Amino acid sequence: MDYITPVKKAPKIIANVANKFLGFSEKWRLSNRVIIKNGRVIDPLNKIDEYMDLSVMNGKIECIESDIIPRKGDALIDASGFLVLPGLIDIHLHLHDLFEVSTKPIIEATTHGVTSAVTPGAGNTLMAPSLLAAEVDRGLPLNVGCLIGAAAALAPRATIEEKINFFKGEMEDEKALNVISRNPITNRTAPFAIGIKEHMGHYILSDENIDELFELTSKANLYFMSHTQCPDHAERIVDLSKGRPIHLGHATAAAAGTHGDPVKSLERVINLIKKNSNVSGEFVTSHLRPSRGNKDGILIDAQAQEVALEALKKGYVKILISDGQSDALMKGFGDTRDNIPAILELAERNILTLSDAIALMTSNPASLLSERTSQEWWKKEIGNLSPGSRADIILVDPIEKEVYASFVNGRIVSFEGRLIREGYGAGGLLTRRGIIDNTGVGYSNIIEYNV
Repeated sequence: MDYITPVKKAPKIIANVANKFLGFSEKWRLSNRVIIKNGRVIDPLNKIDEYMDLSVMNGKIECIESDIIPRKGDALIDASGFLVLPGLIDIHLHLHDLFEVSTKPIIEATTHGVTSAVTPGAGNTLMAPSLLAAEVDRGLPLNVGCLIGAAAALAPRATIEEKINFFKGEMEDEKALNVISRNPITNRTAPFAIGIKEHMGHYILSDENIDELFELTSKANLYFMSHTQCPDHAERIVDLSKGRPIHLGHATAAAAGTHGDPVKSLERVINLIKKNSNVSGEFVTSHLRPSRGNKDGILIDAQAQEVALEALKKGYVKILISDGQSDALMKGFGDTRDNIPAILELAERNILTLSDAIALMTSNPASLLSERTSQEWWKKEIGNLSPGSRADIILVDPIEKEVYASFVNGRIVSFEGRLIREGYGAGGLLTRRGIIDNTGVGYSNIIEYNV
């Protein structure tokens, strides 16, 4: 008896050998276009929440339409049952700046849907942007930029006017070698920094030092973040700002009770944001979940959590962050694994609409960075799904509250919680003026180009 079993034909994307030909069918050619079909597309910036198709071409979003007709050679991804969202922007995510060697925070962040991150090491020296640039050049799976520690920004013997000039990228190399650093690579790359972080837990600066930081950041268009945990210190920083921009990092840390009554401490911090237009703040995603944080990080008070949720509902705080991985040697207060669940749970609990909750880690941080650095590119290139923007996209399973797949600059970098090694080179270096895909720092010791 002959057995005839119906079997699907092999896809045309699989190479074969036939009639002395090795390779793909001559009738099939890759178009370099990817179409994500049948997903629920949510883009807060453009007020989209519909079942639509999205196409990606050459690292950019090509179009969003109700039905994109595939052409020969297009790659198709069926997103049925998934949310199709802009990639998450985590503006407070420690990635290797704490000399972490026992965990893989960059890989974990990528698989949890973070496509752009700012690593805010308070101990970061002026060399930090060059070290990060070298990592990007050698291959990272996400766009990442850094803040410089306040002490490092204050240290050079340059005057405040010279530092402003330096960070604006307007200082000559010879001058920088005499007043900033004797390392020419450091001098070239330090202006890549997105901003400065002041950290009261590492050192307590004088009023004069803090005033110099505000002078530098406000005039050089640097984003300025302060470590927020002690309400007394937060009030001091805001008072010294004299109307100049300041961002209060991981404000929910004040609700842990380490520096006073947790409810009153958080209320004091939120009041600073409510009453001062120059002050913005952020909450940690882990602190908003039913667990109120991770035991490997810090837990916040239950009543204080309700205060935080009310601040989100009323729009006082418009940014969510993770702060890093709880399993790291140097712990953050949260974990990137809680980002997507926290966002979805805000909508489930009717704290915010789903679109507004997603905006907390997409269009809102892009708008904040755009405002603080006086650069429009943030809102145009990341945090949204507009045609022409970078194709940073995540597919989210709303039932399991997990990221199914992540795309960075049009390349798939993770799938079902696992990094795809080919995606290591997808990322770029975030700077105030844009994203640099390759800086030249990573291979400067072994390659020289004639120009």
